[in-house]
Amino acid sequence: MERGCAPPFHSAMVSAMAHQWERELKAEEAMPIVNFDEHNEEVKRVWEAYHAREPIRVPMIVGTNMRYTMWRKGANPSGITFERLFSDPEAMLRRQLEHEWFVRHFIAQDAEMGVPKDGWHVGIHFQNVYEAAWLGCEVVFPEGQVPDTKPLLADDGRKNMLFDLGIPDPFTGGLMKRNWEFFEFIKRKQEDGLTFFGKPIAAVTPCGLGTDGPFTVACKVRGMEKFLLDLICDTEYALRLLDFITAAIIERILAYRRHLGMELKPNNWGFADDAIQLISHEMYRELVFPFHKRLVDELSSGGPIHMHLCGDVERHLKFIHENLNVWSFDTGFPIDLARVRRELGPDVELIGGPTIAFLERATPQQVVEEVRRILKSGVMDGGRFILREANNLPPTVPLENVWAMYEAVKRYGVYG
Repeated sequence: MERGCAPPFHSAMVSAMAHQWERELKAEEAMPIVNFDEHNEEVKRVWEAYHAREPIRVPMIVGTNMRYTMWRKGANPSGITFERLFSDPEAMLRRQLEHEWFVRHFIAQDAEMGVPKDGWHVGIHFQNVYEAAWLGCEVVFPEGQVPDTKPLLADDGRKNMLFDLGIPDPFTGGLMKRNWEFFEFIKRKQEDGLTFFGKPIAAVTPCGLGTDGPFTVACKVRGMEKFLLDLICDTEYALRLLDFITAAIIERILAYRRHLGMELKPNNWGFADDAIQLISHEMYRELVFPFHKRLVDELSSGGPIHMHLCGDVERHLKFIHENLNVWSFDTGFPIDLARVRRELGPDVELIGGPTIAFLERATPQQVVEEVRRILKSGVMDGGRFILREANNLPPTVPLENVWAMYEAVKRYGVYG
């Protein structure tokens, strides 16, 4: 990162940092040398063919956030922690740029590699705690782990607290105040002409335009066990809390879209709600689905929906597809992708692959065989499959296993 020649982001330091990373990482993991121009041309062809519904091979993506590089040798040269990242906008910007540089040089996938031609796309990343922290939960930083929150309503004497306080302001409530302060800080850096490896900041995105889902957020603010008991023993309260959280999500997202001049009801939209893996399909359909339907109705204009769902959610997928117009599922584990393909048919996009637990312990050859097994299972039928790790790469996965996935998808994921 550099602004003119002022330390600590002068160009000589940036160059030295790059050489340090390359030297340490290549020595440690013997990464192959990549011709980025050739790679990027191939990636362009793969995605153009995929979106034209004439795929030439299965695309592969890799889900990483700053957790992956936070504790990796050479990839976090400043030693920035999550706690510092949450309190210092300059640390967040630096850590994100360092992470993006690492991903673009060492993570094999069907994405542009090398320094971006148009500049860096950065955002405010408060991990998966931003919604609960906006509603008032305390953020904690367990050693060696991603941030988490403490339940706000765990004491039954406080269970109605959110109803009494009302929906917090989308811009000044809880963690969202810091979200917009960080956003404005990075926007000023962009306007000042800050560069990183010679490229400017092309775009900045605030946190909070999406959602982890009302059921998941309810489990955060109430505590998972208590909220699951509420569903059974105090259903009226559970539904009231889901209603409050759903209304808050809608209010926040619409406020942000207005502020940023975005379309209020885009044709394509997506959301998540991982915690529905914890309940039966009957309970989902009767108690949670109406709130998902409300999100879709109020935040999209009726086009296809994308949904991220980690965990054992197979029993929900067909109903969600048919009743929420979800045509793309980003899956986690455990999921039988071949069975899901048979149930949902060839036109629904499925995203998934080897589990992260497998990728942590497997040899590269075992990774190749697992990718081959998945691709030959029938999941490619219809040309609507994207390979990825299931789900979100932890720092304990060797880079050589990611490259083994990529080589395998190039070998076994070809159509025709």
